[in-house]
Amino acid sequence: MEPVPFLSPSEIRDRTPYPKLIEALDDIFRGDATAPPRHHHDIPQPNGPDATMLIMPAWRPRGAVGVKVVNVYPENGNQGLPAVNGIYLLFDGKTGRLAALADGSEITARRTAAASALASRYLSNQQARVMLMVGTGRLSRELIRAHRCVRPLDEVMVWGRDVDKAQAVVGDLDDGSFSIRATQDLESAVRDADLISTATLSSKPLIHGAWLKPGCHIDLVGAYRPDMREADDEVMRRATAVYVDTRMGALSEGGDLVQALASHALANSKIVAELADLAGGYPVHRADDQITVFKSVGASIEDLAAAELCLNNRPS
Repeated sequence: MEPVPFLSPSEIRDRTPYPKLIEALDDIFRGDATAPPRHHHDIPQPNGPDATMLIMPAWRPRGAVGVKVVNVYPENGNQGLPAVNGIYLLFDGKTGRLAALADGSEITARRTAAASALASRYLSNQQARVMLMVGTGRLSRELIRAHRCVRPLDEVMVWGRDVDKAQAVVGDLDDGSFSIRATQDLESAVRDADLISTATLSSKPLIHGAWLKPGCHIDLVGAYRPDMREADDEVMRRATAVYVDTRMGALSEGGDLVQALASHALANSKIVAELADLAGGYPVHRADDQITVFKSVGASIEDLAAAELCLNNRPS
């Protein structure tokens, strides 16, 4: 019996270029993949916030079966360790045999960024030129790379509580093909941005609706628990429409929406569509001055699409 391949982070990156991965996500959201509710378990920690274990299965009726197990430890950054660690198992849909193992953290980072870019392709102003990245973790780099695949961004600003970490993101991505810089003035950066992406573990709003530029698109990626938040109530009030990756996940786990719904700053009627609707042809009529919001908490069919692409898109 042949050994089961393990796809390392570098192999995953090589096999999931963002243009192909974005299309793979668009395809799976248009299809009939099944994604049961994910298992979500809090793991108490003695000296900090709870860790979280996520178990996320998905399958296609005539295709592969997969499951991701991820551990999120928010305090790991203080030790120079990644906050997200996990493994992805991909099975043959006909026999149930294990077909591949893949680094779960890399799968997560790639598919999360690709989902945001897919939403931006449908929702953001096509002429968006200036992006603000709020957050300096591993995902920040992927979000910038992915968003640049769908919009002609020629300026990117990076903000984080630790300016040295923001400078590190800039150093990693500054290849001379676009302007990228760190900023310590979050309000001014928000006011200038056509596209704002946030990927933090904040429990208090960082983005204030009063600062938003007419016509901007906000991509809320962090705040994966109801007690977390990256955008204030005014963001939701000013938004023309709010979109989600999946209603089931975003409305139960996404703190930005859960809290805004509870305060009545956001009405359910303003949450107009999820990614499956957009991929299926939901009409988006966007005026140049309208503000759109996309909130993601992750979906297991995104992992499945990325894992399938990894297995099938082997570099020559």
